[in-house]
Amino acid sequence: MKNKVILLVEDDEDHAELTLMALKESNVLNDVVVVRDGVQALDYLFGTGAYAGIETRVPQLILLDLKLPKVDGIEVLRTLRASEKTKFLPVVILTSSTEERDILNGYNFGANSYIRKPVDFDKFTDAVKRLDLYWLVLNESAPSRE
Repeated sequence: MKNKVILLVEDDEDHAELTLMALKESNVLNDVVVVRDGVQALDYLFGTGAYAGIETRVPQLILLDLKLPKVDGIEVLRTLRASEKTKFLPVVILTSSTEERDILNGYNFGANSYIRKPVDFDKFTDAVKRLDLYWLVLNESAPSRE
């Protein structure tokens, strides 16, 4: 499973570090690519911008924050679902937003799951362990469209 990559789309450095620590604590061995805004996420996934001409791996899972600079998480999700290349990639919204509108928009635009970031590290690590078990071990991903 080590060759499978997780794409973490998170602009807050502390939240990204917390997520990486929780993944490590949960013995997730996957490589994690961290991008800091919606443009970087789309560039990584579509091989454009800073990732043009660079071979990137299709993520096994995308952990997507909603409140992102440049292009917000909902727009990233919309763009992913509109492309044959990325429309079946598992996307888990991982955000601190408690707004009902964000939850509805997330699911309306094709999120596979919506998780509020717990403030407590132990609860957060437990949530990450469950993500690992389901999305990286049990879930059968759609075949790659490359």
